[in-house]
Amino acid sequence: MAYCLAVKWTIKKGELDAVLAALRPLTEASRQEPGCLLYQAHRDPENENVLFLYEQYLDETAYQAHADSEHFKTYALEDIFPRRESAERAAYETFQP
Repeated sequence: MAYCLAVKWTIKKGELDAVLAALRPLTEASRQEPGCLLYQAHRDPENENVLFLYEQYLDETAYQAHADSEHFKTYALEDIFPRRESAERAAYETFQP
């Protein structure tokens, strides 16, 4: 079963360009991780400061490797996270009905 994250960020006013600049290398590096199946950012068409990320990993261990990575620390924890006004995160597992 894949481990999936649905993440919604509302970015502080005036911080969007900086967030997008950090999100580009974060996305590129994340997609290169051996356990990453999908890492896709989306933007709300009605509010450009609202971003939605859908991430899919082989399993929770692969996600943890992502969360422990240097690129996550540099681009997400140190750069993007302080620029967020709010954040929501939900984890899911794939299944076959």
